[in-house]
Amino acid sequence: MKYLKWLFVILGICGLVAVRIFEDILFYDPFLGYFHEASKKADFPEFDAVKLTINHLFRFFLNVLFSAVVVYFIFLNKKWTFQAVLLMCIVFALTFPIYLYCIHTKFEIGYLFSFYMRRFVIQPLILLLIIPLFYYRKHLPSQNLS
Repeated sequence: MKYLKWLFVILGICGLVAVRIFEDILFYDPFLGYFHEASKKADFPEFDAVKLTINHLFRFFLNVLFSAVVVYFIFLNKKWTFQAVLLMCIVFALTFPIYLYCIHTKFEIGYLFSFYMRRFVIQPLILLLIIPLFYYRKHLPSQNLS
């Protein structure tokens, strides 16, 4: 059972990596090339807002799905997995409208700010905070936090 648990953790991580590796094939995102140029002087790309939004939502769904697999099989706790998914949804709900505003204003709010807002939207960065948080929570002395 222990090996199977870690197999699922690895599969979840591989799923997250696959989303990143195949992002240019799986998702419509004209800003991939824009940010890869790493130049503030690059031309702002034309984009279809509806198509971009739908693709970001689809990418978020895949990231949450694979992240939930990772969290569940590390801690084997459904309640914590639900809390992790809820936390990821809250972070997305906060950052996605800000990122859309950044796009709408053509990054006038700031290139780096927009870049990092985009990172929170398209990457499961919150997972890097959730795992240590839950690990610490699991090892709190004299508390049963199931």
